[in-house]
Amino acid sequence: MRQLPLFISFLLITGLSLGQSKTKSDNWIQLFNGKDLNDWSVKITGHPLNDNYGNTFRVEDGKLTVRYDQYKAFDEQYGHIFYKKPFSAYLLVVEYRFVGDQVKGGPGWAIRNSGAMLHGQAPETMGLKQDFPISLEMQLLGGDGQHERHTANLCTPGTNVVLNNKLFTDHCIDSNSKTYAGDQWVHAEALVLGDSLVKHIVEGDTVLTYAKPQIGGGNVIHNDPAQKQDGRLLGAGYISLQSESHPVEFRKVALFDLSPYLHKPKQLAAVLRQLQTRK
Repeated sequence: MRQLPLFISFLLITGLSLGQSKTKSDNWIQLFNGKDLNDWSVKITGHPLNDNYGNTFRVEDGKLTVRYDQYKAFDEQYGHIFYKKPFSAYLLVVEYRFVGDQVKGGPGWAIRNSGAMLHGQAPETMGLKQDFPISLEMQLLGGDGQHERHTANLCTPGTNVVLNNKLFTDHCIDSNSKTYAGDQWVHAEALVLGDSLVKHIVEGDTVLTYAKPQIGGGNVIHNDPAQKQDGRLLGAGYISLQSESHPVEFRKVALFDLSPYLHKPKQLAAVLRQLQTRK
C-alpha cells in the first residue's frame, strides 16, 4: 500500500476536528433540499431500483424521513437512498434523530440503528437481493435506555480499512462517542479525503479515524462479483442513507466539496482551518 501524503499524516497526528462549522463558500451542497427527493434514488432489498416500497423514504415537515407504517413486517428489506452523483473528497454533515418504535420483524441489533454510507457503489450496480452497498458505513446508533451505544461507528459491508496502521478486517468497530438517547437531534460529520483518510465527528469531537479504505472482506450478500474487486482502494463513491427497520429522520444532509483541494496540500489545509474556525 502506498504511504499517506504528508499533510494527511499530519491530520492523523493532530486530530483536527471540524465541529459544527459553517462557511459561505460555494462549495457547500445541500444534498437534501427540504422539499423533495428528486436528487435521490432508492434501492431496497428484493425490489428493483427506484421502487420505494411502502413509501419508506419520504419528505415530511421539511425532513427526509424513513417510515414503516405501510409494512406488515420488515422481512430483511434493507433500504438505501442514494444521492445522484459520486464524490471523492468532502465533509458530509447530517443531523438525525430516531423516533417511534422499530417495525415488526426488525432484528434486535437494528433498534435505533441507521447509517450514512460513504464511498458506496453505484445503486444501479447492486443486485436485486443485495442487502447493503459495498461501502463504508458511518453507523448511526441511538441509545436504548439501558446500554452504552456509541454513534458514528464504522461498519464495513464488502470493505476493509487501515486502523492504527494495521488492516482492519472485522465488520464493525465502535467510536468513542457518548450515547445519545431518546429523540434528540444529533449532529454528525464525516471528513473523507479520497482513498487516504476518513474521520467521523460527532457534535464537534473526532470520535474515529481510519485510512486507506478498500474493497475486501464479507458482510454483503447477493452482490455482483464484478463489483467486488478485493484490494482496490476506494477513492470515490456514492453517499446513501439507510433504512434498517427503525424510523429515523434527517433534517440536514449537506456536503462541502473538498475535491478541488485534495492534491493541493496548502490550499486543503487552509480550507480545513476555515471550516474549523468559521461559525
